[in-house]
Amino acid sequence: MIALTGASGQLGQLVIQQLLDEGINPNEIVAIARSTEKLDQFAKKGVQIRYGDYEKPDSLKEALRGINKLLLISASEVGKRLPQHKNVIDAVKESSVKHLIYTSILHADTSPLGLAKEHVETEDLLNDLNISTTILRNGWYSENYMMGLPSIIEHSAVIGCAGDGKLSTAARVDYALAAAKVLTGTGHEGKIYELAGDEAFTLSEFAESVGKEFGKEIQFQNLSEADFKNALMQGGLPEGFAQLLADSEKGASVGGLFDNQKQLSSLIGRPTIPISKSIKDFKESYQS
Repeated sequence: MIALTGASGQLGQLVIQQLLDEGINPNEIVAIARSTEKLDQFAKKGVQIRYGDYEKPDSLKEALRGINKLLLISASEVGKRLPQHKNVIDAVKESSVKHLIYTSILHADTSPLGLAKEHVETEDLLNDLNISTTILRNGWYSENYMMGLPSIIEHSAVIGCAGDGKLSTAARVDYALAAAKVLTGTGHEGKIYELAGDEAFTLSEFAESVGKEFGKEIQFQNLSEADFKNALMQGGLPEGFAQLLADSEKGASVGGLFDNQKQLSSLIGRPTIPISKSIKDFKESYQS
């Protein structure tokens, strides 16, 4: 039996679909989530849906009943991730799980991003387990930049504080397929994969690509970390989230979100989706 936690999230739902596309019997997939109602479409296909809350250890123990392989999708609440992950790992210790896969962050052990701290601490917990583990160190999602396109188009500007730092992003579905490949394949035990897009770009190049696709000149405005944070807050983001994004972009300016090993495309058996394709797809949905 294959299971994944955080199954109702954007990545989780894509992983379920990729598992189905890989030919896994729906009855052999267990989707664990707090918001199980979001998984009705998969329940209708025969996927087992189980309730499991990162903050309710008893629910996790029950959800892991009969599971052999588990994908622990990192929790979304920054600052609460470590205790939530520990609850899952503690439940795994009392379960039938023999192989645990975890979604970490790119180059977690050397990353300049503040986001890396809880991932490193979680990886340390995994090292103490007496079962096989695989760590998927995911880079940035291209969707992180697609979300800002309406504002970019409106103001003809990309703002950030990444300077000339290169970003090796990939589409979320690329990372989902990688997780599915590890869940269904062999030989991944004990591995740490640094997963990132094949084609890297700077924010200046991103602005140029957006301008080319939408037929207008888009400029990149490189701000200080503080000014970028303030701009995000003025745009309506909460201070904590704005600080997180600003810190991440500052980390990108010194290579924190760059990787050229192409382990992701090697794992999924095809090139990763380039940012230009993501922009084009966004344009089609934006204008429809």
